[in-house]
Amino acid sequence: MNKNLTQKFSKPILEKVAIVGAGPGGLATAIALQNQGIDVRVYEKAQEFRPAGTGLGLAPNGLNFLDAIAPGIVETLKSSGCEVNHTVLKNIHKETIRTSQTKYLDQYGQPLLTIWWYRLQQVLASRLPSDIIHLNHRCIGFDQDENGVKIHFDGQKSVDADLLIGADGVNSVIRETLFGEGKPNYIGSMCWRAVIKYHHELFNEYELVFVKGNKQFMYILNVGGGYTSWISRKFSPDYSLSQDADGVKSRILHELADWDESFRAVVKATPAEQIWEGPICDRPPLTHWSQGRVTLLGDAAHPMAPAMGQGANTTFEDAYELAQCFSHSATLEEALTTYEQSRIERTKIIQARSAMGEMRYYEDFTSPSQTPQRQMTLNEDFHKWVYSYKPTVAS
Repeated sequence: MNKNLTQKFSKPILEKVAIVGAGPGGLATAIALQNQGIDVRVYEKAQEFRPAGTGLGLAPNGLNFLDAIAPGIVETLKSSGCEVNHTVLKNIHKETIRTSQTKYLDQYGQPLLTIWWYRLQQVLASRLPSDIIHLNHRCIGFDQDENGVKIHFDGQKSVDADLLIGADGVNSVIRETLFGEGKPNYIGSMCWRAVIKYHHELFNEYELVFVKGNKQFMYILNVGGGYTSWISRKFSPDYSLSQDADGVKSRILHELADWDESFRAVVKATPAEQIWEGPICDRPPLTHWSQGRVTLLGDAAHPMAPAMGQGANTTFEDAYELAQCFSHSATLEEALTTYEQSRIERTKIIQARSAMGEMRYYEDFTSPSQTPQRQMTLNEDFHKWVYSYKPTVAS
């Protein structure tokens, strides 16, 4: 390596970075930046890390980038979650419509893993020194000038940094302060979900069960360690929330009244206060994610419907590529511009397809597609484009 290059990379363009949000995206970004010797701090509004979140799928593209950020972490995640080899599509009467053997590993070199969000958070947090994660820090805004950014918290001291990264989800305080958009966009899909210690009988043959009803569906995922994630969504042009936890449980059991008892049983086994109820939302794509010394990442930058399971996966792409931009740019402005150029177009496409996919869930089994063969080819090409995405190793 020549002397100029050595000098370029030995002095980082950033010394101190603050990340708001200790979800998987914020933690992965912290790992990636710490690998470069940057002083990074993560600020999280929760008072403690506690069992929370849903079951999610880690697809080949997300695993590729996670492995680049923290080599060996995919093996850890395999033992913390569940490798999906067989899936089944059922109707509400438990009749099998289709079974599939997943081919992710053969096609893309990485499996499909299902894991509990909380377990994923724990695995990522374990890769960081505990003193860089600051809990009970609810961000309420920031001020910035050409020299730095000052981040303010509810009831805590303000902190200074060279850069602020908003990794604080669909209701991002950082995004709202930057762009003032208000509430996210409800896309017509209500959701109920939980993760509990439970073994569904179908897990004897399958790791992922998808049940399709009339304008309603349910996922039952084996997320490893004896835990089951169930997720039920229903087409609902208007959304309303139940008054209390018991109301939530009664409502979802009412929605599943005609369903086979084995699907209702997993809901019945769930304590009412553990069932999350809420709307599925996204936001319109932004033309830029950064202003001055502040940028966005993950759901704060590109919140998407969960239909394609790409929320977490594209977030890990963001984390890796943002860190790479810092190590290969001469200025902060150049780094953030390169980051946006590498990420906005790809995530915009995936956001749009995810919203479309969410509504497609509610189509009837028998509804004819105009050109089934062409649609299948388009889907195959699109999935290949999504899943085969890998980090580029800059020289």
